[in-house]
Amino acid sequence: MSSEDIAISVRGLSKAYTIAHASSKHTTAAEALMHRLRNPFLRPETETFWALKDVSFDIPCGQIVGIIGRNGAGKSTLLKILSRITEPTSGYVHLRGRVGSLLEVGTGFHPELTGRENIYLNGSLLGMNRQEISRQFDAIVDFAEVEQFLDTPVKRYSSGMYVRLAFAVAAHLNPEILIVDEVLAVGDATFQQKCLGKMGDVAQQGRTILFVSHNVAAIRSLCNRALSMANGKLILDSDVETGISHYLSDDHASDAMVVWPEEDAPQSPEVRFKKAYLLNDIGQYASLLDIRNGFSISLEYELLKPVKGLRLGFFMQNASGVPICGSNTFVAEPNVVTEPGYYKTQCTFMSHCLNTDRYSVYFGADLPPNPVPLVTTPYCLSFMVEDVVGHGVLNEKLPGVMRPNVEWETHFSVAKL
Repeated sequence: MSSEDIAISVRGLSKAYTIAHASSKHTTAAEALMHRLRNPFLRPETETFWALKDVSFDIPCGQIVGIIGRNGAGKSTLLKILSRITEPTSGYVHLRGRVGSLLEVGTGFHPELTGRENIYLNGSLLGMNRQEISRQFDAIVDFAEVEQFLDTPVKRYSSGMYVRLAFAVAAHLNPEILIVDEVLAVGDATFQQKCLGKMGDVAQQGRTILFVSHNVAAIRSLCNRALSMANGKLILDSDVETGISHYLSDDHASDAMVVWPEEDAPQSPEVRFKKAYLLNDIGQYASLLDIRNGFSISLEYELLKPVKGLRLGFFMQNASGVPICGSNTFVAEPNVVTEPGYYKTQCTFMSHCLNTDRYSVYFGADLPPNPVPLVTTPYCLSFMVEDVVGHGVLNEKLPGVMRPNVEWETHFSVAKL
């Protein structure tokens, strides 16, 4: 393959951060000042953290590549370097063409400018002149569905409006390379499908797409190649099916519990998620479940202020990315105020419910009837359901998602002549 056919070339890419560890913590500025005066030559302990380590790959023009891996794998750091937001510590990147990126809500937007002004600002950053931007302007506004607020400063936009406009700009201003992070999870399901359709249209025009998502169904439907990352390293460069199977079967991705530190917890002004976990039928953390026994899914969270009608829920998919089910706490009295504090909610599944397969779960919180979630997580729990007995003497695996233990009755009768 000639160099002209390569859209992205990455060689030996590494990114290191220096993390400082204070020897003591101070609660006031006066304590910190006195400590510095008494210890003028004391330096905090530091360590080097490698967010990326020796990553290399090539992506041909027109290819759609999914980047998958658990949280902290280095996916977002890689995209920030490719988008020229962060400088690498070592290695290099060669990009062929203009890059449009959507990495987080508000990337590339100036909060004091209006939606209209930010469209032209983003186009200018991509190297387009005003005439080129104007030709796409109506299509951008129509896709984003923000015409009513076009001349409003974007700092007053909701997160959903922000993302709709940001994606519309990134996708319509004709970049040769489009980079999209998990930020699409902020939008509702209809908008996500609309974005996936648009990325498919962009790919058909011969442009290159890098797509980071924990939604393996979206990766499978859109991408034709997968890069699997873990601990800052590229561990697998493969076709999509192989990459997804590796990701879902990873021992680290199948943990039965996730605990979010306060600084990184999924949260909103109303609620902060603390811990999510799976329990088997005897109350133990378990990511390998027996089909004959029930299990429960639990979420612990903190209410940060009084709220009315808070609803918690989860959504589940299988290893093929097929949606299995979702459920949430029922809000019987939406006007009842729940006071701040620490809460746990739990959902219990009966035995012989799910068939043999691997499943993953994510969580969310909202305030009905507002369709925009307050908080969502990536798929953060994964578990395997196994049939240790088998079906009949052949020990065969039955197809399908459900595996109910139904009762059969057979009656003998003699037909009359």
